[in-house]
Amino acid sequence: QVQLVESGGGLVQAGGSLRLSCAASGSIFSINVMGWYRQAPGKQRELVADITRGGRTNYADSVKGRFTIARDNAKSAVYLQMNSLKPEDTAVYYCNADAVGTMSSALYSYWGQGTQVTVSS
Repeated sequence: QVQLVESGGGLVQAGGSLRLSCAASGSIFSINVMGWYRQAPGKQRELVADITRGGRTNYADSVKGRFTIARDNAKSAVYLQMNSLKPEDTAVYYCNADAVGTMSSALYSYWGQGTQVTVSS
């Protein structure tokens, strides 16, 4: 009913930057919170940042001051600008959205398939 597609991942040297994009499509009635999670090899998935429809943001301590999350409600899209990247940022990054479909009154959590970010030292 709702699909999320990420793009923008890749290989970058330490200190470099990447910008991730995620677009939602399908039969969407509304989208509440959108965010980015990441999962490194051998580790659990963790929240990187999220943002409400009104623009209030939340960041993991490890990325504060380096990453910036933004969204475009008209495009049902969310972005993650990643600066001063470190090897520790290497992970698969997943887009997440809490949304209500047009044929349901229930809020449901949707996930993208993930995009790989690799930071070399």
